[in-house]
Amino acid sequence: MDDEIFNEIVSEHNFKESHRQTKLGKTKYTLDAVEFNRNETFNLEELRQEVISGMYNFSDYTSFYVYEPKERLIHAPRYRDKIVQCAINNVIKKIYFPKFIKDSYSCIDNKGTLKCANRISEFMYKAHNNYGDEATVIKIDIKKFFYTINRNILKDIIKIKLKCKRTLELLFKVIDSADSISKLGIPLGNTVSQICSNIYMDIVDQFCKRRMSLKYYVRYADDIVIIVKDKETAKYSLNKILSFIYEKLELKENQNKTKIFPIKQGVNAIGFKIYINYRLLRDNSKKRIKSKLSRFIFLINNGRILKFKAEQMINSWLGHARNACSYNFLQYIMGRFKYLYYNKKLNLKISGDYLKGGQYAYN
Repeated sequence: MDDEIFNEIVSEHNFKESHRQTKLGKTKYTLDAVEFNRNETFNLEELRQEVISGMYNFSDYTSFYVYEPKERLIHAPRYRDKIVQCAINNVIKKIYFPKFIKDSYSCIDNKGTLKCANRISEFMYKAHNNYGDEATVIKIDIKKFFYTINRNILKDIIKIKLKCKRTLELLFKVIDSADSISKLGIPLGNTVSQICSNIYMDIVDQFCKRRMSLKYYVRYADDIVIIVKDKETAKYSLNKILSFIYEKLELKENQNKTKIFPIKQGVNAIGFKIYINYRLLRDNSKKRIKSKLSRFIFLINNGRILKFKAEQMINSWLGHARNACSYNFLQYIMGRFKYLYYNKKLNLKISGDYLKGGQYAYN
């Protein structure tokens, strides 16, 4: 019975789907991806047979920094290892997603940042109606979350629900590959790191919801927002939760971002400043988009980014901004950056009048 999980992971259909998913990412342009895809049918089957036979071994990582929304070091697996991770993730998420609490929103199908922000808004409105101005928010942020996860604890937690020995062996090869990077943590670039982080923090979710009966509780990755009836309850709850997180998971809070404050102050979370009856864009979100918009014309004209790619980035942010009270800021953006205009679908476009001729000026 347990082998059914492993058999589903290594099925021909799942590997083909995993390969398709992997090709959607930027890594399809790397040298190892190009080499793999020169003879993708043979290489994919060879990789699948390696996993089935137990001969598969994880390769090494490539490392690079990203700088938005903050500076982070990313360790990315090789192309073939990404395919294997997608194959694992496609199957084990069907086991774990139904086990997670309703109000966990990070990297779970059909959830995400907007639904998380909406839920926080809903809870703030209900809590204020029930508790009045005494309602108090607890905001918890874990210090260097991905970098400080204890892999041995993670593996012990995984074994509680996942009993298939061959699946565990394969998954633990991916987890243990981080031994080459550091003693603690899971790489941000790994596909399975997202579900592993949720499995790790689900222990906290269950404690807060089942043991402490915290009604207004929301988590997105390592960011937790809780609303309770008053300041004293908030202090007591925060101390209990932080003690539990340290004792069970060996994680520590970010002291600068872990706070207790009145509900009327609003909650900075998920790219928004969320108040009881409305939400605004966070200042750092506005600062980042202004910085990008000030550089786009130069980058396009110098061939460092394509016009359509810049427009994709702008409209991705616009979709986020439209979920907040952002009319005045959007008017400011249109006034300052004259190269922007709305098309008939109300998407933002870049006027060719500000661009050099040639391939970078046209879609």
